[in-house]
Amino acid sequence: MSPDNEVIARSASEPAAFSVLYDRHATTVFRYAAQRLNDDAADDIMSETFLVAFERRGTFDESFSDARPWLLGIATRLIRKHARLEATAWKGLSADLAAQVAPDFIDQAGARIDAQRLTARLGKAIRRLTDADRDTLLLYAWGDLDYAAIASALEIPVGTVRSRLNRVRRQLRRAAGIDTTEQETDHGRVDTAPQHA
Repeated sequence: MSPDNEVIARSASEPAAFSVLYDRHATTVFRYAAQRLNDDAADDIMSETFLVAFERRGTFDESFSDARPWLLGIATRLIRKHARLEATAWKGLSADLAAQVAPDFIDQAGARIDAQRLTARLGKAIRRLTDADRDTLLLYAWGDLDYAAIASALEIPVGTVRSRLNRVRRQLRRAAGIDTTEQETDHGRVDTAPQHA
């Protein structure tokens, strides 16, 4: 099986070869877009992502064998254009992140009301994030990308990804009422099995 960079290079002379990229990554792009928007919008984002990728395939950096960060970067930029639709995703995002950021609060018996309050606080904190911080967080949490892949997707240095995620973690912990004086640990991951469902 040819790596993505070889498929993209071959598609310059054989445009139909690009369909291999679609077959490999359409589900990932759709799932990422659906988590940020909704299924209908995700279909549009997925289709548009591959259309843009096909039109810009000559700009792909062939030193990368995996096109997933490139495709998710395109999808992220397209999602920004559909920002007005993101409001419908915040409720689900808040609950998901509440479970990830502070599971102890949610798992306590009889703490349903506390969990609802925590979800509301986290939702408010997420809405206050800059677009850049929010995109970085969602590529990490929902795109299952490591720091290097996020840097590639957003065309920024890896150090910027690290600082954005550390800042977001502090803000979400503060919103959740978790002690932020504890030393930060590096949560960057390498390309291994996805850690998120």
